[in-house]
Amino acid sequence: MKILFTGSEMAPLARTGGLGDVLEALPAALAADGHEVSVVLPCYRGLPERKDLNVKSTGVEISVSVGYKRLPAEVLECSVPNGVQVFLLKQDEFFDRTGLYGTEGHDYPDNAERFIYFSRAVVELARRAMPPPDILHVHDWQVGLIPALVKEKKLPFKTVLTIHNLAYQGSFWGLDFGLTNLPGHYFGASGVEFYGNLNLLKGGIVFADAITTVSERYAREIQTPEGGAGLDAVMREHAHKLTGILNGVDYEVWDPATDEMLPKKYSAKNLAGKEKCREALLEQLGLAPDPTGPVLVMVTRLTQQKGIELLFPVIDRLLADDVRLVILGEGDLGFESELMLASRRHADRFAFRPNTDEKLSHLIYAGGDVFLMPSQFEPCGLSAMYALRYGTLPIAHATGGLYESIQDYDPTANSGHGFLFYDYNADAFWDTIMRMRSYFTDAERWKQLQLRAMACDFSWASAVPRYEEIYTRVLRGKS
Repeated sequence: MKILFTGSEMAPLARTGGLGDVLEALPAALAADGHEVSVVLPCYRGLPERKDLNVKSTGVEISVSVGYKRLPAEVLECSVPNGVQVFLLKQDEFFDRTGLYGTEGHDYPDNAERFIYFSRAVVELARRAMPPPDILHVHDWQVGLIPALVKEKKLPFKTVLTIHNLAYQGSFWGLDFGLTNLPGHYFGASGVEFYGNLNLLKGGIVFADAITTVSERYAREIQTPEGGAGLDAVMREHAHKLTGILNGVDYEVWDPATDEMLPKKYSAKNLAGKEKCREALLEQLGLAPDPTGPVLVMVTRLTQQKGIELLFPVIDRLLADDVRLVILGEGDLGFESELMLASRRHADRFAFRPNTDEKLSHLIYAGGDVFLMPSQFEPCGLSAMYALRYGTLPIAHATGGLYESIQDYDPTANSGHGFLFYDYNADAFWDTIMRMRSYFTDAERWKQLQLRAMACDFSWASAVPRYEEIYTRVLRGKS
């Protein structure tokens, strides 16, 4: 099949979370299975100058309308390590900016116009392709308008929408509907309108030929008032075309046995390198060496979803013990400030880095003993899957994909490879930390847990056939 992917992120070009990882790995896995796959992204600031990408012009320029404006986009092509063909749409007015979606914790005020423009440009690029793609696979709200555009233009390809996080919907005031250049009847209950606003993700849900999300449990959760972020009724209405498929991990990138970013590689057969990574992590961040307790780590976006609010009530109690805490992430400025203050109170035991340093993140996964993931909700939880492969045992709230990927440790049956808590509150989180702590001093037991964790297989091999099945189904005209 000829499959065109599009979204707002793809590692290593632009990434803020799991979306970027999936857009890197899933197209490559499908290409390896014999499909003709390409990806379209916005051309963000700095990409044309990156030597590793070998960006060059295709000689093609397209022009699309967004509201009353008509703006050109230069089509560039670049090289990425996974070998997938990647096109960049260069429109500097919208994408030559410091951040992907905003700066200093605030969204850009013209995000509706930016991504409506990008969606229209992607459709125009797909329309010009010869032969045209069979499938346009779109990801999240930034390109949620595309299924509606394809329906309106009666274009000869099918659309699949993947929802990575229903909480982010691309909801803008109703007057922004004019930027879509769609007929007025699309702005209604059976279209892109939602309580008077333009809701781009809702448009994708309504008009896509098929919908996927990133775990089976999350597919069920988003059909409930508690997990549906206001769109639960819409999700139930379109449940017949919804499938939950747990994301995979690219083990060519995330494997301590081959990871070039680590000071010392290691594997399940020889864990000595993990201790070296632990020492290197503490030294690099200026933390006191040789703690008697575990090194607890987080690599996360700092949002309420990620359960940061559960950490604050327990952080001083936690660091009163001889443990170390490392957090890497940026986002909510209030959370960043609170974490920075705590790191100053416990300077020799807690290091906080408010950025998204890729090399440091790999060292954190390798050098940690325990990975904290107390998310209020978590559609998939790729971070936990990375941690498992690195032998860093997760403590997580039993929600979404975390419930599917982490097996709670049962000492009676001697099974499991992580620690789950079921009630979303600080007491349950603390009790689970204490449960983990009671086992950490038993070196042989802990090693067994690590080996079981590292043996978990979340490769894309099991997910790819399920996507192929969905593509085949929609091409046959079945949702």
